[in-house]
Amino acid sequence: MAKAKEKEETKSVAAKAAPEPRLRKHYMDTVRNNLMKEFEFSNPHQVPMLSKIVLNVGLGEAHKNAKALDAIVEELSVIAGQRPVITRAKKAISNFSLRAGMPVGASVTLRGPTMFEFLDRFIALAVPRIRDFRGLPTKSFDGRGNYTLGIKEQMIFPEVDYDKAERVHGMDISFVTTAKRDDVARALLREMGMPFRGQTPVTVG
Repeated sequence: MAKAKEKEETKSVAAKAAPEPRLRKHYMDTVRNNLMKEFEFSNPHQVPMLSKIVLNVGLGEAHKNAKALDAIVEELSVIAGQRPVITRAKKAISNFSLRAGMPVGASVTLRGPTMFEFLDRFIALAVPRIRDFRGLPTKSFDGRGNYTLGIKEQMIFPEVDYDKAERVHGMDISFVTTAKRDDVARALLREMGMPFRGQTPVTVG
């Protein structure tokens, strides 16, 4: 009983000691007010927020090449700061010698402080390293306020050691929001600092 209490106290101290992510503070202090004015929301609870970020890497040969899959899992762990899960085929596809349940890639879902910290690193460090970067496309919203971006090379993330990378591969990054409309979701992400094509990037202090 004493040990359990000691553990809880340790967790509580750690939680108090952890600083609030910069982008979460920016959202609470600035973004909410800006969106309320722009879309004339009458209630703060109407203001959308980012609910999760999903990173997904597909590897068609995962069931044949366990080493390559392990390398992807390790890279995603370093990039996301959280251990990913192995994604598996939902149904068999005979043309690809694929059976239901076979591994086909890896995925990780970020929420809370980890999500905000990843977004901060993605905008400030990874995006500027995209080759021939001219802004993020604005046509990748799904009609329900969610935005999915395709990355061609995982090497844009400075956490990945180029010399240790098994191969160059892409990934999909989905930004899931509580917005019901794409224009509101785009405004939310723009206010968070996402540099969309044709729009002046917002500077986060």
